[in-house]
Amino acid sequence: MELLPEIARRRSVRRFHPEPVSRDILDRIVAAGWRAPSAKNRQAWRFIVVTEGVTRQKLQDAAFGQDYVGDAAAVIALCTTNVEYRMPNGQHSHPVDIGIAAAFMMIQAEHEGLGTCPITTYDEQEAKQILSVPHRMQVIMLLLVGKPAEEPELTERLPADRVIVYEHW
Repeated sequence: MELLPEIARRRSVRRFHPEPVSRDILDRIVAAGWRAPSAKNRQAWRFIVVTEGVTRQKLQDAAFGQDYVGDAAAVIALCTTNVEYRMPNGQHSHPVDIGIAAAFMMIQAEHEGLGTCPITTYDEQEAKQILSVPHRMQVIMLLLVGKPAEEPELTERLPADRVIVYEHW
């Protein structure tokens, strides 16, 4: 099966080198998320890029002490500006929109030679306070970005014929 090399190589990185990531590279990573599709093109998101060490350490505390949160060169908070909007199928749009934007960012980061790790285990209220996120908005995900200090093994996938079918269940 042929995939883009960035998709085939991407792993969740939990050990990062301490070196910073340039603003140009971070700009390209968040631009990839900004260019992602969203429900009805609402783009109901904001991306907060955190590189300052003290703030990253506070986010590590909000993430229940997961040390790799503070070790990443950047933490991108993916926030939604509209938690109420539902798509015509009845589902909330923000988890889908944020997931697509995060995937675009992870692929761009991989293209830039960086590692990423999406984080959803954190105290959202604490993260909102640290980042001054308005009350009605939500922090849906934290995306860690940095130079990997290790190359994690490829995680095992279920067999393709168990998850992919055509025409019917």
